[in-house]
Amino acid sequence: MKDIIVAKFGGSSLADGNQFMKVKDIITGDSRRRYIIPSAPGKRYSEDHKITDLLYMCHQLASHRINFDEVYAIISKRYEDICTELGLKLNIKEILSEIKVGITGDASGDYAASRGEYLNAIILSEYLGFEFVDASEMIIFDCDNNFDLEKTRVKIRAKLEEIPYAVIPGFYGENEKGEIVTFSRGGSDITGSVIASAVECDLYENWTDVSGFLMADPKIVSDPKPIKSITYKELRELSYMGAPVLHEEAVFPIKHTGIPVNIKNTNFPEHYGTMIVDDLSPETYPETITGISGKKNFTVISIEKTMMSSEKGFLRKLISVMESNDISIEHMPSSIDSISLVIADSQLGSKLDKVIEEIRIYCRPDSIVGYTDMALVAVVGRGMIRTRGISAKVFTALANEGVNIRMITQGSSELNIIVGIENADFNRAISAIYKAFEGDQ
Repeated sequence: MKDIIVAKFGGSSLADGNQFMKVKDIITGDSRRRYIIPSAPGKRYSEDHKITDLLYMCHQLASHRINFDEVYAIISKRYEDICTELGLKLNIKEILSEIKVGITGDASGDYAASRGEYLNAIILSEYLGFEFVDASEMIIFDCDNNFDLEKTRVKIRAKLEEIPYAVIPGFYGENEKGEIVTFSRGGSDITGSVIASAVECDLYENWTDVSGFLMADPKIVSDPKPIKSITYKELRELSYMGAPVLHEEAVFPIKHTGIPVNIKNTNFPEHYGTMIVDDLSPETYPETITGISGKKNFTVISIEKTMMSSEKGFLRKLISVMESNDISIEHMPSSIDSISLVIADSQLGSKLDKVIEEIRIYCRPDSIVGYTDMALVAVVGRGMIRTRGISAKVFTALANEGVNIRMITQGSSELNIIVGIENADFNRAISAIYKAFEGDQ
């Protein structure tokens, strides 16, 4: 199929009737937007509740034989208000009643949670005049509830081949036993990617409440510049280091298809947003770095041993200590006679003294020291590969701000530079690096 745009709309984009109207204007503004994937209604204001959270609560109460009428009434009113605001004649009360019966009975938590998207898709299909296609008919999980991408693609192609315009609820599918199964939270993004991949569309749009990705966290940097274009590898690096961008799982179905993904703002549709492009696509933007992100709360275990590099099995012994304690290592920067293990505090817990002692016994280092309260800051960008002086610029910016660098690591791909600093310097470090490169963008 060609000349097709698949568009996924997040919970904030479909939170109330007014948002539905914006979404309709966007969809009808381009006839190529043929397959629409909605999330459940999100928050309308900070104290509001996400519908999916309320549905989980209903199932939890029902599973303990506790009355959930009060919570379900909030859900029902939300959907009834949307239908009223849109002037729809849809008998939404009857559908809501049927779902309540299911939750009261033996329906699973996945069934309950999925009904938010299910209801929104029914309403949106009625409002647009598109056909409603239940995701359970196309999104396939096996008997162990593992997602089956290939069977799903076959089902989607067969189902949508004769349906020019459809609304398909996100977040869930059905296993081979006929049971509803959900993806992890945020799974509507996965549904959208799967549909886009199966129909081989020209563009996959992901509509949300922000105008794409930003170069840095706006809570740290005032009014950071938007990222116009980003590759999948850059996306992975930034999201891994804590940036609020799409998780790789949300785009894996289309990562190798060459289909571009456009992150757009429902409330500001004229903004170009951020385009996620193939790793091999030509660079059409001049930036030397793409973004800056980071995470706090790491511990660095620094180990020194003369002739370490020539001692066979040293690294194996070191890693086996971590493995036996069920600890994952984030990074391992090294030199000829030293190596550092960078470990998230959430992984290490209270095991620091135990791990250090085991390394001392098993590896017999000359010196071993644990440094706590560490943070990692990553500077990411494929433009760095062909630009001299990036490292110097990062280190100078930090030095001028009085930030002490405790660790430096750079991948062989030269896609990122990661520096280890103290937690207390985290915000100042990100701000200083952003200012150093702001003029390059």
